[in-house]
Amino acid sequence: MIHYSDEAIIEGLRLRSDYIIKYMYQEMFPMIRYLVVKNSGNDEDAEDVFQDGLIVVFKKIRDHDLDLTCSFRTYIYSVCRNIWLQKLSKRKQYAREFSDVESFVDLPDKVDQFQEEEMEKYRLYQQHFLTLGEDCQKVLLLFMKKQSLKEIAVEMGYKTEKYAKTRKYLCKEELKKRIINDPKCHKFLSDDK
Repeated sequence: MIHYSDEAIIEGLRLRSDYIIKYMYQEMFPMIRYLVVKNSGNDEDAEDVFQDGLIVVFKKIRDHDLDLTCSFRTYIYSVCRNIWLQKLSKRKQYAREFSDVESFVDLPDKVDQFQEEEMEKYRLYQQHFLTLGEDCQKVLLLFMKKQSLKEIAVEMGYKTEKYAKTRKYLCKEELKKRIINDPKCHKFLSDDK
């Protein structure tokens, strides 16, 4: 198995490389699963925590706000550890004896609040994204991977770039409409004011 440097992992995540994401699941997910299961969770909880952790990291990389003062492995563990502690606290299951399985770094409190808000927004987005037709989902995923309209047209079998642009626009608008019409969205809109 190839081992990637922290810089290679961060760059791969920035580019949303399937290889790096697969590598993270193979190399880093087992420690998160062990942490969660050892501390009152199950495999499904571990998957949720790891995905939420990846979302936080993706956003920090996208916003050029990732400042590593430790190894990437320690950072992702620390983010996921905080997410799991928050979930346990909400469930009123906070254990007096929380068992760490790796070393971790203390992250600022603003990270905890940021994580929680981002997770809620992402879940809302994901919930509505999955209700779109397969065609729309694929078009939007290609767009998020920064593929050009020409590449999207070829991949989707569209005759022109113009049609690819129209489809992307219509799919994006449909997704926005579904999210805005969701009562949970109103909480975020009022929070942002």
